[in-house]
Amino acid sequence: MKKNISLKSYNSFGVDVISREFHEVSSEEEVIKTLKSLKNKKVFILGGGTNILFTDNVQIPVINVKIKGMKIISENNNYVSISIGAGEIWDDFVKWAISKNFGGAENLISIPGFVGGAPIQNIGAYGVEIKDIFVSCSGYFLDTIEKKKFELNDCQFSYRSSIFKKSLRNKFIITEVVLQLSKTNHKISKSYKSINDALNKKKIHNPTIKDIARIVSKIRENKLPNPSLIGNSGSFFKNPIVSIELLNKLKQKFSKLVYFKESVSKYKLSAAWLIENCNFKNIEEKNVGVYKDQALVIINLGNATGKDILLFSEKIKSTVLEKFDILLEEEVNII
Repeated sequence: MKKNISLKSYNSFGVDVISREFHEVSSEEEVIKTLKSLKNKKVFILGGGTNILFTDNVQIPVINVKIKGMKIISENNNYVSISIGAGEIWDDFVKWAISKNFGGAENLISIPGFVGGAPIQNIGAYGVEIKDIFVSCSGYFLDTIEKKKFELNDCQFSYRSSIFKKSLRNKFIITEVVLQLSKTNHKISKSYKSINDALNKKKIHNPTIKDIARIVSKIRENKLPNPSLIGNSGSFFKNPIVSIELLNKLKQKFSKLVYFKESVSKYKLSAAWLIENCNFKNIEEKNVGVYKDQALVIINLGNATGKDILLFSEKIKSTVLEKFDILLEEEVNII
């Protein structure tokens, strides 16, 4: 256990806040021991820190999950199930899977963060979400230290959310995630225009998972800043989901509105388009700004505090609400 340490290197925004009490756990045994030592205390679970905005010093004990390990636990001719420690870097897992020609995670390449945070957020990109390859995750309730396995249907996955972000928020610590990938007949997800455009440009008609991974990785590299160079947490806001009635109303006023069909009666609006059309793209203010190549990304330009970033995000929200009557919802967890 460490006291009064800076969390600047533990969050991708690079915000300098202090953790009064910091515990690093590298095994389930250490998780149990630490939870017992902190019995009846509120704690904060920290993974890779890539989807968090700290707005103040953290007064309650922080548990940083660093449990490693990847192993195949079952397989047949078509599928393989893999157990992954919650402290493994997500992108390391994806690259490992691709190297083994295991399919299903390739669209999720280059997403920062740890494996344990992936089901909490139901991470997704370019037509794939973790729920599409999810089998289960295991961990411990913080109050009772009881171990529990959550199967797919237990997790209440929805757009960038899950039971761990809602009713079990700050109540459960994930230690292991099990995912199922394909060994043959990979389902190639190329529904996004940017992927199809790249495939056509390269004249690839029957793409492999490696082709998709290379293309998605390049798209992300071109659109998103590297957190090690520019503090950010990727997409700050969710794409709002609206009814067809509201969509049609907006289309009458804004003919170039960007949207995608989500379900029979729901449509997903491009939050980036909304923000950009409020003239926020490439705007800088008090060491905070919007990234020049992706309006969804708020960046720390120097020594911005979490409060500076929060105030800037609230300015974006209020401007979008005033112009479009749409209230943006944060994808980032604000602490």
